[in-house]
Amino acid sequence: MKTGKTKMHFTDPYLISPTNPIAVNLIGAGGTGSKVLTALMEMNHSLTALGHAGLSVRLWDDDIITNANLGRQRFAPSEVGLYKSVALINRANRFTGTNWKAETVKFERDNFGKLPSNAKASIYITCTDSVRSRFDIAEILKYSNERHHRDDPKYWMDFGNSQYTGQVILSTIGEIPQPKSEKFETVERLPFVTEEFRELLQESETKDDTPSCSLTEALEKQDLFINSALAQMGCSLLWNLFREGMTANRGFFLNLKDFRAQPISV
Repeated sequence: MKTGKTKMHFTDPYLISPTNPIAVNLIGAGGTGSKVLTALMEMNHSLTALGHAGLSVRLWDDDIITNANLGRQRFAPSEVGLYKSVALINRANRFTGTNWKAETVKFERDNFGKLPSNAKASIYITCTDSVRSRFDIAEILKYSNERHHRDDPKYWMDFGNSQYTGQVILSTIGEIPQPKSEKFETVERLPFVTEEFRELLQESETKDDTPSCSLTEALEKQDLFINSALAQMGCSLLWNLFREGMTANRGFFLNLKDFRAQPISV
């Protein structure tokens, strides 16, 4: 019986052997974003040890650290009152000797339709609670890739979760040219999360997403380990893009309540 070829997405070649560190915009420095940053630190160290140029991360978040953030997020009592992005990036740079950057503004267009300075990157990682911000970012990325420069936007990885469940979705920004393959059916475009799961996102928008005033209240909305589980699994997908140079999966759904994970094929 004849079977179809396995669908496969091959990583943009520049990410495999760049001449400069890969620019990464990490948007959101809360429960998930703070843990994704830790994973990116580990990834950067490992890549450079293997002869790769590594990563250059810019963390975007305009939130201030409060007592409710302690315990579940990567913050210390002495950091209460500081910007989340500044506290995390300062710690990362001291720990690893990097020169990563913190932005204390939201990643969004201003009233004149302009983006913040330094907004361009090859990889965008979103870890925001707001559904509206995802649609806004999708609109920005939709018109950002002109393929005229090596550092043009190439990938968007979105992290999202509820109390016990979550998902990570990898998308291409535009089309990534694919090599010819006799073994695989190559896929040059991975759709945006806002296209493929629009109804799911809009449905979740009706739920309460107001900030928690205490750790107890925060834990009633999100399980203690859902963010870190998503961060580790999602960054493993990103790591495989660098190390394997291809992927048959573009994300996953995770249910931490009964320890089930469902991959999403390209």
